[in-house]
Order: sequence, then structure tokens, then C-alpha cells
Amino acid sequence: MYSHLNGERATPGTGSMVAFEAQARAQVDDFYAIAMANGASEEGAPGLRPHYSKGYYGAYIRDSDGNKICCVCHSAE
Repeated sequence: MYSHLNGERATPGTGSMVAFEAQARAQVDDFYAIAMANGASEEGAPGLRPHYSKGYYGAYIRDSDGNKICCVCHSAE
């Protein structure tokens, strides 16, 4: 299986992602700020992504083990 993003063989860090649902956009911002302050690398700064769905507000990081993690809020604020 290959990752659709980089064309390389899928691994736990490229072929899958964990997502957490936030109740407010401020929680997404906090998730991102805390992750970045603790050594995560950026995979997508907090922001709207209307191409996913209306009101989709998310942030993406990679932890120190290479796992991709998302925090997303679906409520319109």
C-alpha cells in the first residue's frame, strides 16, 4: 500500500493518522501551540479547510515518533 500524499510505502507515520475532535476552535489552536512548543513538527497550521467540509477547522502535527495527529472542530464559530 502506498501513501496518497508522498507516493512512498505506507508506514504508521505516513499511512494513517489519529484525529481528536475538539468542541471549539480555540481548543484546536491550543492543541497546535502545545504540540509545537513540545517538539512536534508542523503538518498543517490551524485553519479552515472547506474542501473537507463546511466549518472544518483543523490542525495537523507530527509527534517525535513520526505519527501524524490531527485536532479538528466541526462547529461553526
